[in-house]
Amino acid sequence: MAKAEGYILRIAKKEWVEKVFDSAMYYTGARRKWQPGQTILFVSRTEFGDSFIGYGVIENVYGKEELSEEEQRECETYGWRKAIEFKYVSKFEKPLPLRETFFKALKPRGKTLHTLPLTSEQINAIISQAEK
Repeated sequence: MAKAEGYILRIAKKEWVEKVFDSAMYYTGARRKWQPGQTILFVSRTEFGDSFIGYGVIENVYGKEELSEEEQRECETYGWRKAIEFKYVSKFEKPLPLRETFFKALKPRGKTLHTLPLTSEQINAIISQAEK
């Protein structure tokens, strides 16, 4: 498999969606080769079902031990291992339902979407479709 240019991160809770877009940080327990410069597409449940809601470009990745005490406690609570800091995050004006993209044929749902690796072609296709 080619090197992942990015990943999908599924944000499970509505309040976490706001937190990600407000703080440009995402905490995860997922074991992936997170790299600065990778593009992350955010998916969340909307009234249209699972939808792409925005994206961000990774600036830094921190291990749990590099975080503040407060962040470390939160990581312990949720089983997170890393914090991903974004150069920027961008929220789409309106959500793009997965079923309206090439993902319709692939049929990934819910948890199977989380941390799914993507090529730059896939990332660019989703972003340009969502920003139309």
